Amino acid sequence: MEKFEELQMQYDRMIHKIIHSLHIYKNKHEYYQTGLIALWEAHQNFDPEKGAFPAYAYSFVRGRILSQLTTESRNAEKSIFKETEFFDLIEDEKVSDGLAEELLFSYCKDLTPNQRKWVMYTCLHMLTVSEIAEVEKVSISAVKKWRKGAKEKVQGMLNIKG
Repeated sequence: MEKFEELQMQYDRMIHKIIHSLHIYKNKHEYYQTGLIALWEAHQNFDPEKGAFPAYAYSFVRGRILSQLTTESRNAEKSIFKETEFFDLIEDEKVSDGLAEELLFSYCKDLTPNQRKWVMYTCLHMLTVSEIAEVEKVSISAVKKWRKGAKEKVQGMLNIKG
């Protein structure tokens, strides 16, 4: 055990340097302990035929600390709790859909029922001309006529010259 205490004293600055180089500012003591454990494991697993111990120890300790950082980062992402204010800011889609429909209907008061259908299917349901034709069981050209008439009337109401 005395041998490891000497090793700890010798590599103490290296562990602190790794922690500093990885910009770890929270839970430094935990990461230091991880570094000490990794140093001990590096000492146990070291094979002198494969290179110098300082380089091996540095990469082993750094790798272990990086692994712990990654694990803790993943765990933190999974366990984030939103503030209740966050949920108050989320817009109720049904309310905005109702307002959108109301606004759309205000522009459709002078349209024929078929022209209104085209506007609603296109703007609210995002259907194409062929999809509207399929739903309404009419020809594509009929839907295109609804579209043309609706556009002309709405542009006339808005005084837009097209």
